[in-house]
Amino acid sequence: MRIMAIDYGDAHTGIAISDPTGFLAGFTTTINAYRPEAVAEQIAQLAAQHGAEELVLGHPKNMDGTRGPRAEKAEAMADMLRQVTGLPVVLWDERRTTIDAHQILFNSGKNAKKRKKTVDAVAASLILEGYLTYKKSHPNG
Repeated sequence: MRIMAIDYGDAHTGIAISDPTGFLAGFTTTINAYRPEAVAEQIAQLAAQHGAEELVLGHPKNMDGTRGPRAEKAEAMADMLRQVTGLPVVLWDERRTTIDAHQILFNSGKNAKKRKKTVDAVAASLILEGYLTYKKSHPNG
């Protein structure tokens, strides 16, 4: 089963899609759009194109676990994605993924300009990896 992970942002939304086995991250891209409706539509197109059966949306909670404005935006996007795609959407705690993505790219020698172009897709890959690892260790739920 293909799973699509989404790192939703104000201007850039990272996408990572698993391989058909649902065990490895495969395709990654970035959607550059500001309007939530435009983002949801492009996600729906990518999900259909790649045969995604489940969406995992980064849920950026505060470090203390509370919900802030970013988490509320993610929750609104999850509702919109359920309506637009008809697919199940799982909210996934993504604290630190963007920070970790920047660190990974910095350590691989990417300059700030190149990091900016790919950081959202790397963050989505980290969300996907975390979720796939969880699913492997919790096969019944």
